[in-house]
Amino acid sequence: MNKKLKPFFLHLFIIIAVIIATYPLIRIFSVSIRPGDRIISTDLSIIPDGASFISYIKLFKETYFLRWIFNSLLITFATSFIGVSLASTAAYAFSRYRFVGKKWGLQLLLLSQMIPAGMLILPLYLMIMKLNLINTYLGMVIAYSVSSLPFSIWILKGYYDTIPHSLEEAAMVDGANELQAFYRIILPLSTPALSITFLFNFTTAWNEYLVARVVLYNPQNYTWTLGLFELQGQFITQWGMFTAGSIIITIPVLLIFLYSSKWLVSGLTLGSVKG
Repeated sequence: MNKKLKPFFLHLFIIIAVIIATYPLIRIFSVSIRPGDRIISTDLSIIPDGASFISYIKLFKETYFLRWIFNSLLITFATSFIGVSLASTAAYAFSRYRFVGKKWGLQLLLLSQMIPAGMLILPLYLMIMKLNLINTYLGMVIAYSVSSLPFSIWILKGYYDTIPHSLEEAAMVDGANELQAFYRIILPLSTPALSITFLFNFTTAWNEYLVARVVLYNPQNYTWTLGLFELQGQFITQWGMFTAGSIIITIPVLLIFLYSSKWLVSGLTLGSVKG
């Protein structure tokens, strides 16, 4: 293929991929500004006739949407920070130490990820009920942290294995203890893996519905997943408000991803130690 044509086809492919990826979101936005609650229409224009933002206004005025967003952000950030904190230390132990049950422990963590999420609802509910944390933020954070921790440990453990022991040994020679070497050497070098782990915990908790459906029953404590579901009635669904909420809830995830994308690059340890 001509070298001059390769960039053209590459850019053409990227443009087509972007259109395919963004078209559903554009259609959802079009429905959110469509007059009435019509979701099915023969009109394919992005901005329909009589378009308005009345659905967005009604969403904020007639529902607890801001409260639902606040609840989701609070639970999600707490889950993400706790998950990363626990996973980073547990993964370091699995990566650097030898102890009885290490192999079985890793296999058990991996096995737990093969269990369907629906099967975990009952034990999680019983655990949260015994702790008297039903319909509380803390109960949701514990439930989400328990379910996301095994995979987070596996991600970080694999990354720690690629970091040479020589870096920690050099830090200890300079006077640092093992804990200081972990926080000052290992964690900064593990920023890409920590970012991926944070995003995994964030998106998992942000989009979760089943556990929230079982644990929360007060509408003011709902997460956005439960809140938007309330807009679906038995005979009618408020599609305008539903799609408006769907557009708004994509913003936090998009901002988190854009902010952390600069760290989602591996190979930060290359050249740290001479071979």
